[in-house]
Amino acid sequence: MWSLFRSVGILILTANIGAAQSVVAPTGTLRVAYLASNPAHATPDPSTGTPRGPVIDLSREFARRLGVQVATNGMSSPQTVIDAVEKGQADIGFVAYNPERAGPVEFSQPYSLVQQTFLVRADSPIRSVADIDRNQKIGAGRGDSIALYLARNLKQAQLIELTETPATAVQMVLDGKLDAFGANRQRLTDLMRNLSGLRLLPDDLYGVEQTIIVPKGRPEVLRMVNQFIDDVRQSGFLRESIQRSGVIGVAVAPPVAGR
Repeated sequence: MWSLFRSVGILILTANIGAAQSVVAPTGTLRVAYLASNPAHATPDPSTGTPRGPVIDLSREFARRLGVQVATNGMSSPQTVIDAVEKGQADIGFVAYNPERAGPVEFSQPYSLVQQTFLVRADSPIRSVADIDRNQKIGAGRGDSIALYLARNLKQAQLIELTETPATAVQMVLDGKLDAFGANRQRLTDLMRNLSGLRLLPDDLYGVEQTIIVPKGRPEVLRMVNQFIDDVRQSGFLRESIQRSGVIGVAVAPPVAGR
């Protein structure tokens, strides 16, 4: 009798996994898009050069639970991640939530918070984020979360949205063409390495909510992704992945109340 029950249980489990595979990863491979330039997503392994980090760990774990292979693809901008998911070129994507990005995709609950701050010249009168919104020029990468946030919230300072490389933005700060340049804390820490005459503000503007996006109108996929985030947060998997990455200024996002 136990053998019969066990066989039935395996069949039910297999059927559930098979249904999840067809819904989330219909090609048999979980195709994942993420932002290659965001160290909170992934960074190159110093030994092999292959990407590693929270996004890679989460993608592999989600694929393992679905019983499929995984293919991760680092994209050039948040919009390209959104486009890949919207057009069916990726099954899920990792991107920060911003109200301006809502519409073509569905956003999960946040899984992590990435702190944003500013880089200034060493002799700058800007001492904290409270000094940012004054009559001065503040730079941020066009389309980046912090640029969208500053566009909504700055009252006195002028936002300069940059399409140049971050290294060029740093040189603009050194040359006095920008009073500050904003990005996530790890990215700014990397940019100022081996450079003198710069200072990182000690406090943070806000924590950007990192989420997983799925195609619009796929509530069953969104439900599975949200359950997955709940599971990896509760088990400690997510916290351990963030700690293992060594990225500065990233924390596990708290559960969403009432979800």
